[in-house]
Amino acid sequence: MTRSSDSPEATDAAGGDLWAREHVVLVVDDEPSIVDSLAKIFARENIKVLTARDGETGLELLRKHRVGVLLTDLMMPKVSGLDLLKAAKTLAPETEVILMTAYGTVETAVQAMKEGAYDFVTKPLKRAHVTRTVRNALEKQSLLIENRALRAQLAEKRRRAIIGTSLAWRRTMDTVMQAAASEATVLLLGESGTGKELLARAIHEHSPRASQPFVAINCAAIPESILEAELFGYEKGAFTGAAQRREGRFEAADGGTLFLDEIGEISRHVQVKLLRVLQEGEIERLGGAGRSRRIDIRLIAATNVDLAAEVREGRFREDLYYRLNVVPVHVPPLRDRRDDIPLLVQHFISVYADKNGKPIRGCTPSA
Repeated sequence: MTRSSDSPEATDAAGGDLWAREHVVLVVDDEPSIVDSLAKIFARENIKVLTARDGETGLELLRKHRVGVLLTDLMMPKVSGLDLLKAAKTLAPETEVILMTAYGTVETAVQAMKEGAYDFVTKPLKRAHVTRTVRNALEKQSLLIENRALRAQLAEKRRRAIIGTSLAWRRTMDTVMQAAASEATVLLLGESGTGKELLARAIHEHSPRASQPFVAINCAAIPESILEAELFGYEKGAFTGAAQRREGRFEAADGGTLFLDEIGEISRHVQVKLLRVLQEGEIERLGGAGRSRRIDIRLIAATNVDLAAEVREGRFREDLYYRLNVVPVHVPPLRDRRDDIPLLVQHFISVYADKNGKPIRGCTPSA
């Protein structure tokens, strides 16, 4: 009987559910005795395993599940090991394929390796050799996945790189780095497009909370009618359409940093609730019936408006303004840091050339 996701036999050695787990080995062979023997071997080795007794079922399992290593017989009717190899390279390129072959088909297996197979093992199978080959393949796959994740992280950091050596920018970065080490609330002041969110992320990444969440929300981009629910969350039935309880951005950022962009756009009602958070370290979800929740966040806010003028005009609470303005950071516009323009141009050319696969290395002096 073929083990599949609907079968009670589809468990690992510990009897746990393996379907949501990575690094599963899929064994495919039309000889039931080999399939059963390999399943027992891998179970004893604490390697999670799926089994199929024909190529068609193996292909179906490959489509449905995240498979680390496909261990398949080379010669099978209808769907052969070569067919599964080609399918794996299309459906799941990260899956490593090991072919099982009789002595007379070694040449075919070698050819399959040229098409992307990781290795092949000859029948009759030797337990130590099979398990060692499978573990090596799993380790290679883990390294590839880790390498891909690291490259993605580097690419993301490069995309968010803070570029600039001008005097105005160095002064800003000095303030940012000094503020990062503290728990003080930071208010980033500057025009739109000057890099306030990049600086907020830099503060978080150089702070003691760097390993915790960084949650950003643009207060101007969310309608006033739902901003409160987005920030503070709500209980089931708090308003029409609140079919289930939902945590807000404050709770999502618990332990980390919450970045409120365009803070000058929030209503007086939300200002009152925000002030309470800063004073008491507590939030209350909409519909919470007075039940408060303790939260631990570091707040960074940003605005492109003159909050002091807003206070004078009565549009922004003075007490909240002073709570936010603990460490003010003035972010200079590009016109005040013209020396950084060549560096920024080169940076964005490099980023978008890589993103679009274009061999562009720079621009002419006239540009």
